[in-house]
Amino acid sequence: MTDVRHVALVADDDEFFRMAISSILLERLGVAEVIEVGSLDEAMERLGERSDITIALFDLAMPGMHGPANLGAVRETFPDILTAVVSASRRRQDILTTLDAGAHGYVPKGMGVEDLTHALKAIIEGTIYVPPLLAQVSPEDHDGSGPQYAGAERRSAPDVLARLTPRQRDVLELLVKGQSNKEIARSLDLGEGTVKIHLAALFRNLAVRNRATAAVAGAQLIGTQ
Repeated sequence: MTDVRHVALVADDDEFFRMAISSILLERLGVAEVIEVGSLDEAMERLGERSDITIALFDLAMPGMHGPANLGAVRETFPDILTAVVSASRRRQDILTTLDAGAHGYVPKGMGVEDLTHALKAIIEGTIYVPPLLAQVSPEDHDGSGPQYAGAERRSAPDVLARLTPRQRDVLELLVKGQSNKEIARSLDLGEGTVKIHLAALFRNLAVRNRATAAVAGAQLIGTQ
């Protein structure tokens, strides 16, 4: 272990699992503090508020999380934060798309305490953790079950809107109205850094590169409701 006193964010809607992960981080891995949240929106707001967070762990199935595109937004906005997924999904595609989004690892929830500790320790020390099950092919990879994150560019307007978190939709509506980041932050009582995170996630979900095209795409999407 290094001498760095890490501050971790654990984002998962399962309170008991958050407690278990927090216990491992604090008692076994020497993390100084763990911040627990239950949704993607809460996670983004904490990341925007706390500049001392060094590790962020995300569940793929919590409210607001619709796949690795959201992780990509976090990685782009906070490139120095160690970001990983801790998920119940054992689908090979979920692991690959998570790693492709720039995450520092994918940790299956079914691991025992010792293996889970080993995986989190590797991530904290800067290693990209890839679970051994990546070499396996699960029946879920072929039967169409489980979350489907590929082919985002082919989603319909209702599908795109459904994948936005409530806070992302709030930001999009204000963006369409022409508000600046500072104005959006004031309207929603958020930090400007948090607004930038939501915008980065919006850009990925809308498959655009800047505010102007996001505003145009957003106006079209909102007009379909």
